[in-house]
Amino acid sequence: MSRKYKFGEKTGAYFISFATVYWIDVFTREEYFGNIIESLDYCRKNKSMELYGYCIMPSHIHLIFRSSNGDPSGLIRDFKGFTSRKMLKTIEENPQESRKEWMLWMFERAGKKSSNVKFRQFWQQNNQPIEIWSLKVFEQKLKYIHNNPLETGFVTNPVDWKYSSARNYGDNDQTVLEIDIN
Repeated sequence: MSRKYKFGEKTGAYFISFATVYWIDVFTREEYFGNIIESLDYCRKNKSMELYGYCIMPSHIHLIFRSSNGDPSGLIRDFKGFTSRKMLKTIEENPQESRKEWMLWMFERAGKKSSNVKFRQFWQQNNQPIEIWSLKVFEQKLKYIHNNPLETGFVTNPVDWKYSSARNYGDNDQTVLEIDIN
């Protein structure tokens, strides 16, 4: 993680975004989205993650979350480490992936530029966490997350993006991931 951006309040809620290296559009296949959904669900059930909002875009992820055990940095580090290994393996083993050689080459290229990566790097190292210190900030960040697919032209209504918590907050019961709404 970048030295500039740190998690201050260990028990606070945070808005965080992280992207694939070179902003590669990786999340274009159901199984790739599935890896991220499964990992977020695992973190909710087993690693003390409270998830309040999310959106998985082709090259990046937005989250609003809290670490109920007071280790948001460790939680995100573990999430990114696990999903990096899982995604690289899934891409490598996917016979339908037409961009496999190019993507793996790009991940390897990024890994060579990084001093703490042994082979391939999947995620950019910075996270830029922003503490959610008021309801107004929470609502602003949640709106930003939910409007991301709309702003990019993928959907005309935020609840139409399958991989977003907009469905959890809307009247749509077709959600792919449970979140923590109190």
